[in-house]
Amino acid sequence: MAELTALESLIEMGFPKGRAEKALALTGNQGIEAAMDWLMEHEDDPDVDEPLATPLGHVLGREPTPSEQGGPKGPGSAVGEGKPVLTEEERQEQTKRMLELVAQKQREREEREEREALERERQRRRQGQELSAARQRLQEDEMRRAAEERKREKAEELAARQRVREKIERDKAERAKKYGGNVGSQPSPPAAEPGPVPSSPSREPPTKREYDQCRIQVRLPDGTSLTQTFRAREQLAAVRLYVELHRGEEPGGGQDPVQLLSGFPRRAFSEADMERPLQELGLVPSAVLIVAKKCPG
Repeated sequence: MAELTALESLIEMGFPKGRAEKALALTGNQGIEAAMDWLMEHEDDPDVDEPLATPLGHVLGREPTPSEQGGPKGPGSAVGEGKPVLTEEERQEQTKRMLELVAQKQREREEREEREALERERQRRRQGQELSAARQRLQEDEMRRAAEERKREKAEELAARQRVREKIERDKAERAKKYGGNVGSQPSPPAAEPGPVPSSPSREPPTKREYDQCRIQVRLPDGTSLTQTFRAREQLAAVRLYVELHRGEEPGGGQDPVQLLSGFPRRAFSEADMERPLQELGLVPSAVLIVAKKCPG
């Protein structure tokens, strides 16, 4: 049984002539299977129907015929001379084989595309899992950095508070050193109040008694009070230092400077008064002082 050419077989299977010629030319005329593979792979290309510029004879891998070259036709130059003619039954059988081959190629192509789709889906899922894991790691890193930042800020805050406390202690120590040590740390026994001296017509009036100690009561802004005995010749600054050392820390860790006031008559002691003895300020043998916050300036 005579066989059809590759071009005729492709045309019999329903492929356009232009596509069939192009497929044979681009596959090097290696056979119908290679041409069919090319046609199936490029059937959706926008330029699949564009003709090639190469002459037809060279496209199909054969020399041009005298009729294609425009030369004279000889006695044996009739079209199809020497080529066996297929009967209708042979043509149908060959077409059937070609259609089966096309169907097989189609199934192979669909299986290949299905495998490729499954592989792409696996890659997509794998990439999604990797992206999710990367996001989880990023969130964990951010949470860890935030925890470290909070820990560092807390440590800095504690260190700052410790520095404030140390500064307060240094200030207290400097003031205590400036005014002669821990003033009033050891309270002296209160001086005995002099009893009434019986008057005698034959004696002269008693002279004013010199006191060497005085008892000071200090009223704090919160309503509490401090009582301490000082030497009469100590400066008023010693009383202020005693108040600052014993009144406690205010909220916030700091202490505002204080001002001393006398109860009656009302009098605000100045910085110059801080250098004067208690005896000279009229605070002997006892007095009541009021603590007020010192106004700026």
